[in-house]
Amino acid sequence: QVQLVESGGGLVQAGGSLRLSCAASGRTVSSYVMAWLRQAPGKEREFVAVISRSGSTTYYADSVKGRFTISRDNAKYTTYLQMNSLKPEDTAVYYCAADPSTSDYTSYNYWGQGTQVTVSS
Repeated sequence: QVQLVESGGGLVQAGGSLRLSCAASGRTVSSYVMAWLRQAPGKEREFVAVISRSGSTTYYADSVKGRFTISRDNAKYTTYLQMNSLKPEDTAVYYCAADPSTSDYTSYNYWGQGTQVTVSS
């Protein structure tokens, strides 16, 4: 069983930066592909970024490419999402997820509780 706990969310002005962290329990977490997804009010949850087990491969949604960076430190069982040049449309609850169950990276076997990110204009 893997437990995921996100932190680092908050209120930031447009153009600012935040770094989200996802702390995972369990020594096996390094064997999982990790990802970040988000859900804005009134919208469906959407994929943001994914990172391979070793951290050598990453993939991003077009809406965040060039602004967000996903990374992981397997020694610390932690996955990060560095968010730069934030826009009001980035406002959402951000979820950390592990072990994708579908090939389109929208469904996962393990989820965190989410952390709120609010970007003011």
